[in-house]
Amino acid sequence: MRRCNRWQAPRWVRLASLCATRAGDGWLWFVVAVTILALGGEERFPIVGAGTLAASTGVALFLLLKKVTGRRRPCALERHCWATLLPPDQFSFPSGHTMTAFAVTVPVGLAYPLAAPWLMVSAILIAASRILLGMHFLSDVIAGSILGAFLGCVSYALFMV
Repeated sequence: MRRCNRWQAPRWVRLASLCATRAGDGWLWFVVAVTILALGGEERFPIVGAGTLAASTGVALFLLLKKVTGRRRPCALERHCWATLLPPDQFSFPSGHTMTAFAVTVPVGLAYPLAAPWLMVSAILIAASRILLGMHFLSDVIAGSILGAFLGCVSYALFMV
């Protein structure tokens, strides 16, 4: 955490981190859902349903876990040397951006294998950006990715069976 907070990242890393985090704010998943609804074939409604269920369950879960754990963010413990983003809330564990990214990526990637690599790269970049920007510890991001992937698998099974 201290290495990330003190690292004078190159400009392109800074820009990529900001872009990835902003994509994970929710608009990217909205664009994915609209694209699937427009072009997704017969399974488009169940897949959008699975992604929506996984993402919304993830939001409820991470809000609950953040209140229960009360873990402070890295940027609250040590000032970041270049990132000036304000955190969306005061708690760190787990990463909501990461959880949502994996919750949507898994069911959509299972239904549309050609899109899976692009979605996975997006989810990983969003997760990495949360660490690089001083918003989360590595453990927050790992927990968010595991919980999000689990929710994505469960919602896929519920909608596609």
